[in-house]
Amino acid sequence: MGKRYKGIFAPLTTPFANEDIYLEKFEDNILRYNEFDLSGYVISGSTAESVYLSDDEIEKLVKAAIDASSPDKTIIAGTARESTKITVEFSNRIADLGIDAILIRTPSYFKALMTQEALKTHYLTIADQAKVPLIIYHIPRYTGLTFTPELLIELSKHERIAGIKDSSGNMGFLNRVIPLLDPSFDFLLGAGSMLYPGLMMGSSGGILALADIAPGQCVHLYKLFLEKRWDEAKKLQHDLVPLNQALTVEHGIPAIKYALDLIGFYGGPCRLPLQDMTDRDKHKVRDVLKKIGLVT
Repeated sequence: MGKRYKGIFAPLTTPFANEDIYLEKFEDNILRYNEFDLSGYVISGSTAESVYLSDDEIEKLVKAAIDASSPDKTIIAGTARESTKITVEFSNRIADLGIDAILIRTPSYFKALMTQEALKTHYLTIADQAKVPLIIYHIPRYTGLTFTPELLIELSKHERIAGIKDSSGNMGFLNRVIPLLDPSFDFLLGAGSMLYPGLMMGSSGGILALADIAPGQCVHLYKLFLEKRWDEAKKLQHDLVPLNQALTVEHGIPAIKYALDLIGFYGGPCRLPLQDMTDRDKHKVRDVLKKIGLVT
């Protein structure tokens, strides 16, 4: 059996200064995250503004993450490109740096032609040719594409497809597939508001933007679940929902970066064309952080 992907993973943001990646602050953030019992980090995911990063920038970020991460952390890198061929080539370039797995979102530019058969061929080809295991990234909100339960169940049987990050927010999808997935396949939640119910239904953990801002709380919720302290876990989930709503649903990456600045990490600006938050929205984020004790 290969490596398992369980627990809480933080999908790291990309620090910028004057539109350039700020590697020193990126490493500083990781050194702080190392203090929490996170299972690992995702580099170059959606939260990292990956679609705005060059291949060379992603390589620099991955190298920095490997250097700064504590040895117990699993490193996953988002390496998806629109074509299967270039995804394989870039994935293997990054795999050679020493990462544990690649995170591959669905290609979506020609979304009308991305049938379930096209997606199946895409993922099986990458899995066959990649040097490290593959984690599927299912994020219909951005790609406009969804997996059928039947396709995911079939892909779960491939020995090099290790799991899925499901950011659909669809509990019905989770409930349908979990009992039928291959036992070696890990189902990671991508929605922080679903962490507790998802764990109860059989998911193995989460890759959560919420964990960028509240890593201790997310890890604690996961541990409460493992210890079968259901009532405490449920209460903590309820407490975290407003923060997750503000960060990932209402305001997105600018809010995550602003919140990082407030709690003592480096958030900094987004890369254009993303815009900074308005003062009104900043007040909303600060108020949510106050309510759960992350700022005074």
